[in-house]
Amino acid sequence: MKKEIHIGSLSELDKAAAEFLREIPRDALVALYGPMGAGKTTFTTAVCKQLGVVEDAVSSPTFAIVNEYRTGTGEPMYHFDFYRIERPEEALDIGLYDYLDSGALCIMEWPENIEPLLPDETLRVHITVNPDLSRTLSWED
Repeated sequence: MKKEIHIGSLSELDKAAAEFLREIPRDALVALYGPMGAGKTTFTTAVCKQLGVVEDAVSSPTFAIVNEYRTGTGEPMYHFDFYRIERPEEALDIGLYDYLDSGALCIMEWPENIEPLLPDETLRVHITVNPDLSRTLSWED
């Protein structure tokens, strides 16, 4: 079934992140697709905030490729940024499957750069920038 969440402005971001978390499994592998500037990192930060991650701990892992955060309950979650990955095999060098098989929530930016490595159960979420600059999150579950 197709699901959508509309984000009209930044002031609606926390509400959208909370709704998104209610809709997905706690151990989801989330692949965020969207153009540069669509708000992938901003949305991930809002999701982290809803999970109780210390806000100043959240940053784009562009150079590190992966950041590990702890939720308010102490559970790990992983935030990936595959923007700089040139070959999918590079993701294997960081132990990609160890993270994906950990049972923790994994949120991945620029997943198209490692598409052949993504498991079938990956939740592919598309962020669309609408003409009025609002955003729409959409996915099939």
